[in-house]
Amino acid sequence: MKADIHPKYEQTTITCACGEVIHIRSTRPNIRVEICSKCHPFFTGKQKLVDSAGRVEKFMKKYGQKGTQATAAPRDSQEG
Repeated sequence: MKADIHPKYEQTTITCACGEVIHIRSTRPNIRVEICSKCHPFFTGKQKLVDSAGRVEKFMKKYGQKGTQATAAPRDSQEG
């Protein structure tokens, strides 16, 4: 087995947008997350709007598409 090929496994701090701080061990030094088990609707049981629209807009902006475009009507499968 080769020596010194594995990444360093060290103490890490995970910080959530809600302010929760979790200390674990990982190969990454510091991790920032948008949502954690303390504020996620599944674990809290409270309804909360999670912003997924921002991700879609970011994708559209990145790949140069302007909003949703109407597609052509589906073709009839019995053309002949």
